[in-house]
Amino acid sequence: MSDTSREGRVRRPTIADVAARAGVSKGLVSFALNDRPGVNVATRDRILAIAAEMGWSPDVRARSLSTNRSFALGLVLQRDTAIVAGDPFFPAFIAGVERELSPAGQALVLASVPPGPRAAETYRKLASERRVDGVFISDLRANDERLALVQSLGLAAVTLGHPDIESPFPSVTVDDVDGMIATVDHLAELGHRRIAHVSGSSEMLHARRRRDAFESACAGRGVDCRVLETDFSARQGAEATTVLVADAATRPTAITYSNDQMALAGVAVAQRMGLSVPADLSMAGFDDSDIARYVYPSLTSVATDAVEWGAAAARALLAAIAGLGFEDTELAPARLVVRESTGPAPSSASSHPPPRTARAR
Repeated sequence: MSDTSREGRVRRPTIADVAARAGVSKGLVSFALNDRPGVNVATRDRILAIAAEMGWSPDVRARSLSTNRSFALGLVLQRDTAIVAGDPFFPAFIAGVERELSPAGQALVLASVPPGPRAAETYRKLASERRVDGVFISDLRANDERLALVQSLGLAAVTLGHPDIESPFPSVTVDDVDGMIATVDHLAELGHRRIAHVSGSSEMLHARRRRDAFESACAGRGVDCRVLETDFSARQGAEATTVLVADAATRPTAITYSNDQMALAGVAVAQRMGLSVPADLSMAGFDDSDIARYVYPSLTSVATDAVEWGAAAARALLAAIAGLGFEDTELAPARLVVRESTGPAPSSASSHPPPRTARAR
């Protein structure tokens, strides 16, 4: 148990305290706690049990000074904070990261900055102040300058996805192309011949990849397609949906979205304008966030395991920091989960009711 100081503060037990209780040297305790060779199994187990009973935990500041490491990893999100706050992918990804970091005595340093000079400054500050030992590089962009920057700063890194340029870092990737193709196949089999896609920013490789897969799948199935680009936010997803459904003569019979929050905003817009989902308009999202199965109608979406993605990325980055070899990792491909928001295409144009003007509520 921890002792209480004269000032009433709880004093953390030290290695010396554990050594005194176990009747061994501080060096032996250090070796046992750090899983180093030279300690027999019975002695190691006894020391670990005593340390746990006393509530001993490593002093991160002391470890940092002795090893010249911060015992922290960084995630710099180059997106508007409002978009990050509203996208359920990021909390799930971070939960996966924390699943690996917490048992390893590591911390996550999170920063959200707009693309541009501030992002580069943030990486430089994290490195110069030794706040992190490595970083996750997310939302890869064309010819991403962060790869060279992070390498020049001497930080370990792992990329989320494959860059389009040569990279010195390992990657952890989910193939989302098959998921988008499966969505188009599903809609085409339901008779849809006019399908739209509300994409994310084409500056991001994953948004461009999903858009390319959508257009290629439509072309291969003789489907007319249309794409509107957004910033991934629910607001712009709603605005894009309004544009797409405004004219009954050109309205698509199905819309796919590059994430679930835009799809859910789109469903709300369509219903407020008097359209029935999916009788008049089928809609599908991407990422299969938890809320997708509970809304009405439940949302057809492409499932990716964001928690496992975060955990795998954390394992890769910890291995890189430790100097261990780590090859690129390909996680299970994205898969389509069909729910209530997609159905057969309307039988004729007459089945499309004229849109209503959405009222403010």
